Amino acid sequence: MARSLLPSTGMRDFLPEDKALREKMMSIIRTEYTKHGFMEIETSMVEDLDRLVNSDGGENTKLIFKILKRGDKLKQILEQSESKENDLADLGLRFDLTLPLSRYYCNNMNELPKIFKAMQTGYVYRAERPQKGRFRGFVQCDMDIMGDPSNGAEIELIHAISSTLKKLDLKDFTIKINDRRLLLGAIASCGYEESDFGKVCIVLDKADKIGNDGVARELEREGYSVEKVQGLMDIMSEIEKNGLLGLKDKGICPEAVESLEQIMEAINYLKEDAYNIAFDFTLVRGMGYYTGTIFEIAYSNLGYSVAGGGRYDKMIGSFIGQDIPAVGFSIGFERIFEILKEEGNTFFKPKQLALIYTESDAIKDVIQKADELRTDYDGVSLFKKEKKFGKQLERLSKFGFGYFALYDGSGTEIKEMAEPVAKE
Repeated sequence: MARSLLPSTGMRDFLPEDKALREKMMSIIRTEYTKHGFMEIETSMVEDLDRLVNSDGGENTKLIFKILKRGDKLKQILEQSESKENDLADLGLRFDLTLPLSRYYCNNMNELPKIFKAMQTGYVYRAERPQKGRFRGFVQCDMDIMGDPSNGAEIELIHAISSTLKKLDLKDFTIKINDRRLLLGAIASCGYEESDFGKVCIVLDKADKIGNDGVARELEREGYSVEKVQGLMDIMSEIEKNGLLGLKDKGICPEAVESLEQIMEAINYLKEDAYNIAFDFTLVRGMGYYTGTIFEIAYSNLGYSVAGGGRYDKMIGSFIGQDIPAVGFSIGFERIFEILKEEGNTFFKPKQLALIYTESDAIKDVIQKADELRTDYDGVSLFKKEKKFGKQLERLSKFGFGYFALYDGSGTEIKEMAEPVAKE
């Protein structure tokens, strides 16, 4: 039986043209992050399993790729009849970049600036069901500010992310913003217990798909009283009419309302016509570690976000017993990659030249000519001329070569691939 040559489920290989696009995207992201003052770090893909499981990472803690213990440790566990799944593993692959960053910060805080602006890119892994735009191994591109309790950190992050998305040729996107404190305050004001918060938020998060009436029906099915459900519906109705002003009038978490107003005012002042920012009371975000402002970026009519993040002021304290304010924003690299591919975007196409030579040409002279041409092209590749020259050019064009030239020691003429080639 033939062995499968496909990548493992949820993983991918990339052809040269796709890899070139990804590298160009990453170059733009790193350049923009750096321009906004973020310093690049790198953390390990492998973390202690106990740290991952107890990270308050929401549903992602159930999707950890676990690494088996090794040698005698594994043998001893296997010999125990009552061993459980987590007894077999002591390490796991990171499911996001925030937990590793927090550990890194705690370990190196004495060597870092008081307010540390970090950028980090790399693969993360989640053992979930693969679907369009969602994979088991994928790249994240994070910006985080540690040590700044003011909403100036949120403003900086949103502005930097927006600038980066525009450089990636995405326009007309919407930044949705909310605050976990506001959610908690609004839900509590309707009579819900603190223990109900997670369950109610899960239902609220579906509002864009099922509407307010659907939210009410689901909450009633969960067993909540008509009075509690109606209270939340009244708040949502008031927000639809008057936005944040409706919450301010009700006196619900005034400090969170004021912070959101300041952030939105600053972004509206800084932004251009390329995007919008809007308060969204039903924005929840899945991670349990968020403590304040949360945000996502919606693009076009897609049913998913292309970037997201929020404030997580308690995570570092879970390591060292001292809370350090922190807020981060992450670009959905894989989703943007798929968008650019589907839209047929040529913005990132490298300027590639195929230099064709024959058996009679001295290879050292051909290489020398290629070096001369490399000052004007992103890449110059050498190919020996084939008998079916037209077919050869078709293949080269398919793999991203926009130009070709037949080597001629006395003066090589460069043509675009679209130009006709004389039949031989």
